[in-house]
Amino acid sequence: MSHPGTTDLDARYGRTRSSRRRTVLLAVVAFAAVAAVVVAWVVWVGLFQPAASLEAKDTGYTLHDDGTVEVRFEVNAPARTPVTCALQALDEQFGIVGWKVVELPESDERSRSFRESVHTSSDAVTGLLYRCWLT
Repeated sequence: MSHPGTTDLDARYGRTRSSRRRTVLLAVVAFAAVAAVVVAWVVWVGLFQPAASLEAKDTGYTLHDDGTVEVRFEVNAPARTPVTCALQALDEQFGIVGWKVVELPESDERSRSFRESVHTSSDAVTGLLYRCWLT
């Protein structure tokens, strides 16, 4: 049961049936737009990204002398794909004292192991694989 004058107040403050329909319609349109953007992003990320994958990990190091560190690492990359890796040597304070970028040749094998020497500017305590990328 409505009180007298309630419809006048509802009309004055925009609480009529048509304004409710408009609000519901705007909410449905906004939800549909957000859903369309999410679906488009999922399709773009899932279907249009390159299928090539690259995994690299360091397997060890050897300190040869004050100026050289040998870094051992393994690379898993698609066959016949050139890969480039960055190697680094660190001192006790984790400062970079040696750096080397290595271009790995193409191969028919997916998984390969490598050993590379990194020359250092001062005493190093470790040698690491920094990062690899497809070239």
